[in-house]
Amino acid sequence: MKIGSKMKEDVRDQVISYFRKNKDIFAWTPQDLEGIDPGVITNHLNLDPTIRPVKQKKRHFGPEKDKIIQREVNKLLTAGHIREIQFPEWLSNVVLVPKPGGKWRMCIDFRDLNKACSKDFYLLPRIDQLVDSMS
Repeated sequence: MKIGSKMKEDVRDQVISYFRKNKDIFAWTPQDLEGIDPGVITNHLNLDPTIRPVKQKKRHFGPEKDKIIQREVNKLLTAGHIREIQFPEWLSNVVLVPKPGGKWRMCIDFRDLNKACSKDFYLLPRIDQLVDSMS
């Protein structure tokens, strides 16, 4: 667990103590979320029907990165967060992003899909209004 370096030491100690006391109620890995109804986190996209689906050309990675991707995909499959599909209309590539410490974060390049999604036009709330609504 990483905690902000600018946090006061006494607050940091309280946060760490809280997480240690309650570590059983947090999901620390995708496997910890097994059995959670996917409907809770499922998103349905509003795609513009006039835009043709894009199938990105498959990117090739070296053997080391292939193993990293396969390991991450297996974690997500095991936890039930993703499922295999055949003949999808949209194909988006995996992108590996280096993390501090030499590890990798697996992301998906959804730029083409994002272009086909209708935009939600609403103003973001102002922070002062959010704070006032909390009191």
